[in-house]
Amino acid sequence: MTDLLCLGEPLVEFVRLEDGSYKRGIGGDTSNAAISAARQGASVGYLTALGTDRFGDAILDVWSEEGIDTTHVHRSATAQTGIYFIDPDPQGRFFTYYRSGSAASLLRAEDLPETPFRTARCLHLSGITLAVSEDLRKTAFAAMSMAKDAGASVSLDTNLRLQLWDIGTARSITHDAAGLARIIVTSLDDSEHLTGLTNPDHVADFYHDLGAEIVLVTMGGDGCRLSALDVRETIPAAPASPIDSTGAGDSFSGAFLAWWLETGDPVSAARYAAIVAARTVSGLGAVSPIPRREDVLSRAL
Repeated sequence: MTDLLCLGEPLVEFVRLEDGSYKRGIGGDTSNAAISAARQGASVGYLTALGTDRFGDAILDVWSEEGIDTTHVHRSATAQTGIYFIDPDPQGRFFTYYRSGSAASLLRAEDLPETPFRTARCLHLSGITLAVSEDLRKTAFAAMSMAKDAGASVSLDTNLRLQLWDIGTARSITHDAAGLARIIVTSLDDSEHLTGLTNPDHVADFYHDLGAEIVLVTMGGDGCRLSALDVRETIPAAPASPIDSTGAGDSFSGAFLAWWLETGDPVSAARYAAIVAARTVSGLGAVSPIPRREDVLSRAL
């Protein structure tokens, strides 16, 4: 049984350091979430396509080190692995992408294997998964249907990137996907664009009306508003020394899912996830600073 199955586009990242040089790592929102979940002790698998290039090899090497199952990752001999560059800033993320025509963007619904859906407890994807390309969007909807048919939960992080699509399309497609999700992770910034709402309780109600059972509205330094069937509570942000906000929301999503799948308690899962996000913003890059289970438990005491 796999706890979490993630779908999306991983990328090789180059983070600018203070001396002007770049450090290579890997990123991509659902990949970050997968690594975060694995570091909390969840069993995790990933569905995507990578080029048969050195960058694709590097991503597989990292996932292997993290214990993520890559059995069903497709390798393309004709399309490259996407890359991006990060200029770090505590208050924002400045990205330059080279992902057009990437192997992941060309992943088709017919490329999805049925086997991993039979054993997964939860499928996680994001607004970026839906926005990258028409092919990947169709694949994402097919995956959500396959997960639900197999009895798995679906988790959606809205993760809005308006440079990838227009707001009208983003609203329509994201809300269609949200209607298939049991768990929604969103932010106040995303919510204002997608729903026109700025009150976190109103945002939660909006997504509950679409069918979600658990809604998490992240609010930066003000923490997270959690709304579930029998609880509505503000989870305070954990102490942090912000350096780079890249991947913070992704690490929160992955950690929440790992702890929720383990405990069944969304409140404690959100508290653990807040610690993970705080540690992530306190280091450089999307993956390196994500803490492991032992560190999270020690800070939760």
